[in-house]
Amino acid sequence: MLYSKLFGKTSKTVSADEESINAQYLIRGGFINKQMAGIYNYLPLGLRVLTKIQNIIREEMLAADANEILMPSLTQEESYKTTGRDNMDVLFRSEGHGGTKYVLNPTHEEVVTPLVQRYVFSYQDLPLGVFQIQNKYRNEARAKSGILRGREFNMKDLYSFHTDEASLNEYYEVMKKVYHKIYDRLGLGELTILTYASGGAFSRYSHEFQTLCAVGEDTIFTCEKCKIGINKEIISEQTTCPECGNVDLVEKNGIEVGNIFKLRTKFSSAFNFKYSDAAGQEQLVEMGCYGMGPSRIMGTLVEVFHDDNGIVWPESVAPFKYHLIALGKEDETFEMAQKLYKTMTANGIEVLFDDRRELTAGAKFADADLLGLPVRMIISKKTLEKQSVEIKKRNSDQSELEPIENYL
Repeated sequence: MLYSKLFGKTSKTVSADEESINAQYLIRGGFINKQMAGIYNYLPLGLRVLTKIQNIIREEMLAADANEILMPSLTQEESYKTTGRDNMDVLFRSEGHGGTKYVLNPTHEEVVTPLVQRYVFSYQDLPLGVFQIQNKYRNEARAKSGILRGREFNMKDLYSFHTDEASLNEYYEVMKKVYHKIYDRLGLGELTILTYASGGAFSRYSHEFQTLCAVGEDTIFTCEKCKIGINKEIISEQTTCPECGNVDLVEKNGIEVGNIFKLRTKFSSAFNFKYSDAAGQEQLVEMGCYGMGPSRIMGTLVEVFHDDNGIVWPESVAPFKYHLIALGKEDETFEMAQKLYKTMTANGIEVLFDDRRELTAGAKFADADLLGLPVRMIISKKTLEKQSVEIKKRNSDQSELEPIENYL
């Protein structure tokens, strides 16, 4: 991508209303643009990051034999009355022709349960997992913290269907491992811990995945031995580590980047979703729910990986791996940079080429730091004299010269 052709530019300032680091850097870097409170446009750089996060999640869901589907954002309000959730205060509501009342889905149990019910009849059809990556809508009283908490946000939600609790438990444990693998690939693995949380109406406990971060809005108590946490909301009833009994728990802050629930028969019962067992008897389907927010993860990555100058993207999700910069106004320098850019791009290497000849070196370096691509490549008259390119990693203060022929 040529910087001169890129839609969305960097800026030195951002609205004083944006207090969170992720909002400040993503807006200043031209990754996102604020439409209104809790609602953002994703510009080309931001969409590339979001898509890479989605693809990592998608690959691991498919590897776990889940089926990808896509459900509508809009659903009839009647389905929420069926499950008794029509009084949720976060629902966005609308009325269509003929007085039909609709809901913009904050989650999709009311859609996926009757959908799967149409195709599952026997124990031989189970277990089954279906997932989607799609936008959700929640009328948050106070949308804050940039893309960490929005009124419209991107979500991966997986729903599993089982013959019995044992099958559900087995799948649930598999998903714990899959989630950890995803966080490892995203660069958050060492900072993200499984956390016990309230199960609400579903079970005694659910589980969250909390990324440790000083600005996280959740308070958790961690067991340093087991590397698990307990959400503050249940600490009164669970004052020791659920795994080893350790009483020396450490209070920390975290950002919730995923959660998993055993829904059991709450929704299958509401829709009378049953299957025929091996004896021909009808049984209620057991269900599980597994959520993970790509947009929330994107904001979390910025909160965790940044310095005073900008973002420091992990390579797995960076919009481009290389940030190519040509210094000086000599034609020879730009011609070589263009040749390098074309060759690398033709070889499938992701490169953002800052081809703006009128900018100073300082301005280009400042933009490079703000955007946070993993590797900076500098072509200048000085490097050309040595037939080299200067290489500097974003997370390092050191740079080194490499033969330019290595990239041609």
